[in-house]
Amino acid sequence: EPGPGPGRWGPAVCVLTGASRGFGRSLARLLAPRLGQGSVLLLLAQSNERSWAVPSSSRSCETLLEVGPAKLLPLHVEGAKGICCVVEPIFNCSKLICPSFLGSLGDISKSFLDLTDPDEINSYFAFNVTSALCLTSTALQAFGKPPGSSRTVVNISSLCAVKPFKNWALYCSGKASRDMMFQVLALEEPDVRVLNYAPGPLDTDMQLLARTKTGDPEMRQYFQSLQESGQLIDCTVSAQKLVNLLEEDTFSSGAHVDFYDI
Repeated sequence: EPGPGPGRWGPAVCVLTGASRGFGRSLARLLAPRLGQGSVLLLLAQSNERSWAVPSSSRSCETLLEVGPAKLLPLHVEGAKGICCVVEPIFNCSKLICPSFLGSLGDISKSFLDLTDPDEINSYFAFNVTSALCLTSTALQAFGKPPGSSRTVVNISSLCAVKPFKNWALYCSGKASRDMMFQVLALEEPDVRVLNYAPGPLDTDMQLLARTKTGDPEMRQYFQSLQESGQLIDCTVSAQKLVNLLEEDTFSSGAHVDFYDI
């Protein structure tokens, strides 16, 4: 294993979804310098913004590829094609890192009883669950099992995966589904390191939506109090904790690890 310093993780393929803003962008900036020469950092996002690219001065990997923006529903198809084109020709990389963040809140102004439109619900799960499954399975298949290689998959989870929140039926069930989905991966593929990481209440646009759009007034007040009392977590602080977890590599595969557990 390479020692401390730039490129310490050696040649690697890193497929990072949801990289356009917030936690995903923070993690991309932390991961890039750790990737050695010949690495590929593949950033996927559904944002039209191009300011999210990692500056060339902050990375040691030779290639930075941006796949996006993509429409919400066909993301898992378009993203999978991009991964196959990039990952399959790479034979000198011995490490695959695949963090999956991309997600949305859904319409949190609606209660459970308001969710009656199958198209709305199916669209939500296609974007938040189907995409994560298809992108991860495609990346693992494309990378294969080179001798001496390591493969790590990170699902960006949430407290909502294990605790219900009023008006958040779609988000909570989507996060719970993804946690279980990646636990199954850990069981089926014991040589793949799988982590469900809950980054804590981050200071992001999603939190702004939570405290202004949540239908239940008590829940809105709860999220407002987090912001007013300074309890929201800076994305870079939480992303650094995730990087530390990956470098220590002592977590149980498939485990749900919360920011506050570390």
